[in-house]
Amino acid sequence: MKTKNYIFVGAGSDVSKELIRRMSDSDVRIIAFSRQENPFPGQDNLDWNVLDAVSQGVPSSAIPEQLHGFVYFPGTITLKPFTSLIMEDFSRDMEINFFGAARAVRSVIPAMRKTGSSSIVLFSTVAVVRGMAYHSSIAAAKAAVEGFARSLAAEYAPAIRVNCVAPSLTETGLAERLVSNEERKNSLAQRHPLKRIGQPDDIASAVEYLLSEKSSWITGQVIGVDGGMSTLSINS
Repeated sequence: MKTKNYIFVGAGSDVSKELIRRMSDSDVRIIAFSRQENPFPGQDNLDWNVLDAVSQGVPSSAIPEQLHGFVYFPGTITLKPFTSLIMEDFSRDMEINFFGAARAVRSVIPAMRKTGSSSIVLFSTVAVVRGMAYHSSIAAAKAAVEGFARSLAAEYAPAIRVNCVAPSLTETGLAERLVSNEERKNSLAQRHPLKRIGQPDDIASAVEYLLSEKSSWITGQVIGVDGGMSTLSINS
């Protein structure tokens, strides 16, 4: 079986680490970019690069001739009242969530088109469709990502599938300040129909599916992995 090549930008995230673990025994090559040092030094199918690909894009020298999958993991959680936000907050959220994604995707598109069947996965948030107080900056940035993904999906079909995963609150390092207090964590869990907050494995399993041929008839979609938050209304 021919080895498939995947590039992960922001590979130091908890979701990316879980996905790398899940794919450790697969017949794939993972080319990872992160500002962190390699947490998997013994993993044979992993090529780890300490590089800020958010601001620099993916260097052409690291991109294989054919690329079967690409995931952009970097994100932010900026939660402030609108009147407390400054323009730098909006700029930072757009830079990390949208412009960084656009920059990285531009780098890899030629290699992805050559495969004839490849998959891009980007990240949104439940706050784009739910409408949540104090989320105006991050929701706006992620809405840009959703529009970007749908446009790319239309432009590059059928050679490249492009989808978004839109989580609700997930227990990762990025959300640490929101879930560090057990009482608050339990309160936030109760807001979800499934009565818990997300785990990295919940999100990683969705990404793995969208990268695989099992999702070969799915493109231009925003997949909510959010404990029902985006679509269900429940009694508290």
